[in-house]
Parts: sequence; structure tokens; C-alpha cells
Amino acid sequence: MNEQIAQLLGIARGVWRRRWLVLGMTWLVCIVGWVWIYLLQNEYRAQARVYVDTQSLLRPLLQGLAIQPNFEQQVAMMTRTLVSRPNLEKVARMTDLDLRAKDPKALEALYADLAKRIRLEGTTRENLYTIGFVHANPDLSKRVVQALLTIFTEQSLGSTRRDLTNTQKFLDDQIKSYEARLLEKEKQIEEFKRRNVGQMPGQGGGFFARVEALDQSLRETRLQLEEAVNRKKQLEQQLAEQEETISAPLLPPPVTTVSNSLIDNRINALQTQLDNLRLRFTDLHPEIQRVKGLIASLQEQKAKEEEAARAAEAARAKENPVAAKAQNPVYQQLSIAIAEADATVASLRARVRQLEQQRAELLRKVDLLPQLENELAQLMRDYDIYKSNYTALLARRESAMMTGEVEAKTDTVEFRVIDPPRVDTKPAWPNRPLLISVTPLGGLGAGIALAFLLVQLRPTVDTRRQLRELTGLQPLGVVTRVETSAYRQRQRRLNLSYALGTGLLVMAYGVLMTYYLVLSPAA
Repeated sequence: MNEQIAQLLGIARGVWRRRWLVLGMTWLVCIVGWVWIYLLQNEYRAQARVYVDTQSLLRPLLQGLAIQPNFEQQVAMMTRTLVSRPNLEKVARMTDLDLRAKDPKALEALYADLAKRIRLEGTTRENLYTIGFVHANPDLSKRVVQALLTIFTEQSLGSTRRDLTNTQKFLDDQIKSYEARLLEKEKQIEEFKRRNVGQMPGQGGGFFARVEALDQSLRETRLQLEEAVNRKKQLEQQLAEQEETISAPLLPPPVTTVSNSLIDNRINALQTQLDNLRLRFTDLHPEIQRVKGLIASLQEQKAKEEEAARAAEAARAKENPVAAKAQNPVYQQLSIAIAEADATVASLRARVRQLEQQRAELLRKVDLLPQLENELAQLMRDYDIYKSNYTALLARRESAMMTGEVEAKTDTVEFRVIDPPRVDTKPAWPNRPLLISVTPLGGLGAGIALAFLLVQLRPTVDTRRQLRELTGLQPLGVVTRVETSAYRQRQRRLNLSYALGTGLLVMAYGVLMTYYLVLSPAA
């Protein structure tokens, strides 16, 4: 650490010995710099602020009905392309700057200078933009900013409407194309059906599915036919065991009457009521005893009616003994059942034959029908795709037309000029007080750097330590310099001259700063 401090002190002493060089370099840089600053041409900044309002009330109302462009993205794209070549050409024409260019090279230089001077600042989140331009002519700066503001607003509305026009044209072309495809595909399907009439595949699936369905129906029908034949045989066997006529007294007396049926229904209802009551009460409950009494009385009435019916039947048999022989009802019922079974068997056999014929006919077309099915499926698949796209394009065209109406009759994006184009009274460039202040510091730094370079090129030994480190020998002593009065007077004059030079530099800086801050008209 001590060595580094000693080295820095040695460098400082070497620079101080060359302080006149530092002062001269400072004066030289200040004179040249201040003259250059004085000769600089004033440039004035014109700017305008505009707010882009994309939050329209119609946007949520038209959600799903009209196309919702991404206005924020469009505005962001416009800010990036504001200094594009077409826009620069428009600015040059609107401000008559292109008249100053005598040849294409000068015109290119003009466009490059415009692009360098135009400034667009802002944020896409707040949608507040500042358009600025710096030039020596304040009026020209203002006109350029006004031209840029006009281009910025018109380009947004124009680009959206151009996009809608191009979109509608594209949709119309696509709709016509798909309409022609649909008509062509419908003609192909119609020709296919006309060419293969009678051989068209049904709606029940493909060829193998239809064969499987016929096999299933044939198996079920044969099973039903077998069941019908067995039932007919059983009926014929039962008919053979029955007699065609029977004796009337042997028949059981019909004891069931309409009254008995009503009584049975009432008994069943009371029995159900009794079961429900037993779930809540015991058998000693009065309601349960009452229901039991009703059931008993109804059963007694039923028994009396059955006894009366038997007595009446017996009396009729004694009065008319001839009618003892009667047609056997079981025999009649069996005969009717056999006739129905014959009809069922005949119907099932006819159905089996029909299914077998259909299956045979289908198997004969085993090579033709799958090919027809595949061809029809391909035609229908293409037709469905074209129809789906055609319907979607129609819906999109209606949405685009509604969007065009909205753009034409309403302002979905509103541009509000917060600050109109104006020019600052003070020049934006150069900032002379700042440059005047920086110039002496630059000169001082250049002088110190030059003195440091000379110290490194022509080093001197100032202390015994440096001598010892340089030679590796221990000095025996030090001889001090004896300053005479003439030498001291000379040093005082030099110091006064150095202070005078430094003071004059500070005074010149103060005069210039006073002039540009107080007296200058552009201050």
C-alpha cells in the first residue's frame, strides 16, 4: 500500500512539474472548443402528443358478431413503421423538402436525415405517444411534426379498412370457389346414384355389417320357426288326448259370478288395509277389529252366493237332462291354437326364405357392393368437407361485412391530440452552457493525460527510495539544493503567471456562461 501511495505521489510531482503544459493544453482545448460551440447552429425541437383510445363501447357489444381487430398491435406496428421509406417520402412531399434535392443522391441523404431526426416516444400500455423532430428551422420542424401526426392517424384508419376490404375480397373469391366445388360434387353424387340405381348401399352400415345383420335375423327367424313347429306338435298331441264332446253334469259348476268378483276385490282391499294397520297398531286396536269384522262379513256373503249358484245349476241339470252333452271348450281352444300355429309356421317359413334370398343376393355382389360403398363414402366425405367450409366462409363474410359497417359508421379507434405541434423557444441543440462547462474539464483532462504520458516516457528520480530501488545501492547521503533570492523571485513570477493564466481561463468561462445564460436571446 505504501509503495502504491509513493508511486502516485511521484506521478503527481512529475505532472506538477509540467503544469504549464497542462495549462497550455487546457487553454488550447478551451479556445478551440468554445469557438466550435459558438459556431454551432441552433436546432429547435417541435413535438406533439397524441392519445390512441382503443377501448370502444361497441367492442363488447359486438363480441362474436363482428371481427375484433387487435388495435393495440396495429398501433404498435404503426409506431415501428412510422419512419419507413414510404412515410418519409410522404413527409418530404407534404413539407416540400423534396424540392431541395437536386439529384437522387441528395434525395437519399434527405430521407436519411429525416429518419435520424424523427423521434417517436411512448408506451403501448398507456397508448400515449410523443412525436418529435429537431431542425434548425423552427417552422420546418413544426410542419414535419404536423405531417407525421397526420400520417400516424390516417395510416391507422386506412390500414384497418384496407385489411377489411382485402379480407372481404378474399372471402368472396373463396366462397365462389367452394360453391363451384359443391355444385360439381353434387352432380357427381347424383350421377353415381343414377348409374347404380337398385344397387345403392343402405343406411344400415357397410357390406359386412349388412351380411352380419342378415345372418343374425336369419338365425333368430329359424329359431322362432323351430319354436313354432314344436308348439304346433304339442298342441296336436294335446288335441288327440281330448274328446270333441263332454257330458254337462261332469262340468264343474260355474260358481264365479260378477258379484263374487266384486266381493273378492273388496276383501283384497280390506286385507291390504289390515296389513298397513298392523304395521302401526296391535291386533287389539279398534280399527283393526273393525276391518276384521268387515272381512269376515264379506267372506260369509261370498260363501252364501256360491252356495246359491250351485243349487241353481243343479236344478237346471235336473230339469233338462238332454243338454248333458255339450261341445268340449278345451277341444275348441286347442283347434283354434293349432290353426294359429299353422299360420305362424307358414309366415316364419316365408320369412326364412326371403332372408335366405336376400343373403344370397348380397353374397353374389360381394365384389361390387364394397366398391360402391367406398366410392359413395368418398364422395360424401368430400361433399361434407366442402359444405362445412362453405358454411363457415359464409358466416365469416357476414362477420366481415358487419365489421366493415362498424368501421365505416363508427370510430372504433379514436385519436386524441393532447398537445398540438409546437416549437420550444429554447434550442434543443446545442446545450451551450453544458458544452462550455465540459470543455475546460476536457482540456484539463487532456493536459493531465499528456503530462502523465511524458512522465512515463521521461521518468525522474525524486526520492532516495526511488534511487535505491532503481540502483539497488544504499545512498550515503543527500545534498539539498540551495535556492538563491533570484531563483525564488523567478519562481514567484512563474507562480503568479500560472495563477494569472488560470484566473483568465476561469474569467473567460464566467463571461461565456453569463452571456449564454443571461444575455443571449436564445437563453
